[in-house]
Amino acid sequence: MQLCLLLCLALLSPQGASLHHRHFWTKKRARELPATATAAVATATATTAATATPAHRNFTFDLFRALVAASPGQNVFFSPLSVAMPLAMVSLGARARTKAQILEGLGLHARGAPEEEAALHRGFQRRLQGLRRPRGDLQLSLGSALFVRPAVRVRDAVLSALRTLYLADAVPTCFEDPAVAQRQINAYVAQRTEGRIVDLAKDLDSSEVLVLVSYIFFRAKWETRFDPQSTRQQAFHVVPQTTVQVPMMRREGEFDYLLDRSLSCRVVRLPYHGNATALFILPGEGRMKKAEAGLDQHTLARWLRKLTKRRLQLSLPKFSIEGSYQLEKVLPTLGIRDLFTSRANLAGFTNHSDIQVSQMVHRAVAEVDEAGTQAAAATGVVVAFRSARVGAQTMVFDRPFLLAIVSAEGVLFLGKVVRPAGGPAPSPAPAP
Repeated sequence: MQLCLLLCLALLSPQGASLHHRHFWTKKRARELPATATAAVATATATTAATATPAHRNFTFDLFRALVAASPGQNVFFSPLSVAMPLAMVSLGARARTKAQILEGLGLHARGAPEEEAALHRGFQRRLQGLRRPRGDLQLSLGSALFVRPAVRVRDAVLSALRTLYLADAVPTCFEDPAVAQRQINAYVAQRTEGRIVDLAKDLDSSEVLVLVSYIFFRAKWETRFDPQSTRQQAFHVVPQTTVQVPMMRREGEFDYLLDRSLSCRVVRLPYHGNATALFILPGEGRMKKAEAGLDQHTLARWLRKLTKRRLQLSLPKFSIEGSYQLEKVLPTLGIRDLFTSRANLAGFTNHSDIQVSQMVHRAVAEVDEAGTQAAAATGVVVAFRSARVGAQTMVFDRPFLLAIVSAEGVLFLGKVVRPAGGPAPSPAPAP
């Protein structure tokens, strides 16, 4: 019997960004049945969204580097919270080495005490409660649901913990009719993500026994929007010899800014309404690998503490980005190995034995535009910058950069933008 874990879709939509969910599925063959901000952000980031106790490793940034290594020269975008939370939920029913590997991967020490594990789950509980609080113009919600075949019994202790710690609903589902089950799951997800995620569950069959859907939805507006009239087409250098044309947003004003000489990068902060913020990190030419290697929770917290006001002429692509990952191929590099093999021990999850996770898929999508909304903005011909005012420094994101979206609950999204808009085939730069 297999637990098919599909972490699907964190969607970050154009209000500057908006985010979705992911889900994981438990599968069993039918014949095997019966049965405010900156200070708060800095504090949360220092512990990260995935850990609640001091850790010898950091899941968020270890996973980021693993995804970058697995996707050379490509966009990378994911929600650490959307990956870490289902792993923590699975750990509730894991036993022995399988549990130890999951918890260690999430940041606990190999021989962590039970109180450390309890602190991990309580940390997620606090984040969920925080994410559900009203935030004015910022919409941020997170939740989970278990769609369960009635013949399969999730153990009472696990079900209680999922409900209490992870606010997960339990929904009886008739998987004997896959089409009905699929419509039920997709309707649930669409309703809670305001229609941003549709047709999440696909290709269900009558052997499915449990689907755990987790969603996270984030939509916010920039505190200071970009003027769509200033957006112009401009070349973005995917690599020095390869460019794509992108709509480049432009704004001059006071920004929180930092030059990090140790990592050879510049950082600019764009706050959203509602105590969330985006950090855009522009490495120096040829310094991307150095910035990637140095990115961790301490670096992020240091940036947030040391940002200072600077007048900038900022040019930032209006872009969309998507990441899709088979995490069962990536997480073993972080030490989470047995979960995806016949050695998996998930005896505490259900009243069935011999369960393993066959696959774990994560997808994340983001769109960033002038207002933080999906309003279309016409773009025109390429126009050169006007002369900057005296004292204004020009900062143009016209080559690959890093992106982190954080709130007081920690890192919500992390990405590497290599090709904004992700779509059109690159065109060679003209010969010098």
